[in-house]
Amino acid sequence: MNEAHARVFAAIAAIPPGRVASYGAIAQRAGLPGRARLVGKLLGEVPDGMVLPWFRVLRSSGQIAFPPGSRGFREQSRLLRAEGVEVKNGRVPLSRFGLDADVDRALWGMVD
Repeated sequence: MNEAHARVFAAIAAIPPGRVASYGAIAQRAGLPGRARLVGKLLGEVPDGMVLPWFRVLRSSGQIAFPPGSRGFREQSRLLRAEGVEVKNGRVPLSRFGLDADVDRALWGMVD
């Protein structure tokens, strides 16, 4: 595995329970700004035996990337809700559940 891919997987693994991140935010944290599509590609190619919280990665809008109603969509919604993450119409409010939500709250108060 090359180093860039390892950094992406490490950034995904570091998302704590009850939080989410966008593909772009993961790319940024892995030192690969602008490479959101690479993050999506790598999520589809996770090495055997590696367990990642894949379900905590969303589109930049907070939307689940799977087609609504699909098996993946239902599974991702279920796993997020099990961690206390609000999912409404396939979307998570990043202002409350995103990795940087605590910083936003500290600076600006509750934002939605």
